[in-house]
Amino acid sequence: MNQDQRMTLLRVAKSTVEAVVCGRKPSRPQSDDPDLNAHCGCFVTLKNGQALRGCIGQFTSRRPLIELVAEMATASATSDPRFLDHPIRPKELNELDIEISVLSPLQRTDDPLSLELGVHGIYIKRGYASGCFLPQVATETGWNKEQFLSCCCSHKAGLAPNAWEDQKTEVYLFTAEVFGALLSEV
Repeated sequence: MNQDQRMTLLRVAKSTVEAVVCGRKPSRPQSDDPDLNAHCGCFVTLKNGQALRGCIGQFTSRRPLIELVAEMATASATSDPRFLDHPIRPKELNELDIEISVLSPLQRTDDPLSLELGVHGIYIKRGYASGCFLPQVATETGWNKEQFLSCCCSHKAGLAPNAWEDQKTEVYLFTAEVFGALLSEV
């Protein structure tokens, strides 16, 4: 994506977050840009300083990326179950950082240790249990490959930490184009 496309998505996310946090209905974004109308997954992450305030996404989409960014921005700001008892308030808006991760398609791997830290995100699934980490989580935490996989299993999917080593557990890798800005600067 070029800088203009990134800024368009950041503006969509910003206006959506501001609207829903202030109790207004966000407008539905549209674009003629083929890249912004691509059908791919994305995550929208909201932070206040280093504190996570919301992070929700989808791996695939049947709607244009520009619309999915708005939907995930709404969900991150209002529906992340970790923050339902402590929602984002209007006075917090100028302190929020917004980060958008546009995802590649998932690729199943039989060799989870083939992942490249800081390059690949992971999605781990076994039965109805699943969890994921975006690529930047490995960089932010300083985990090695085993820790990255084990923490995803235990903290996100509710599985045993070593579940990623079992062939019955599905491990998928993906990449992400990650960009963001302070909400007040978008």
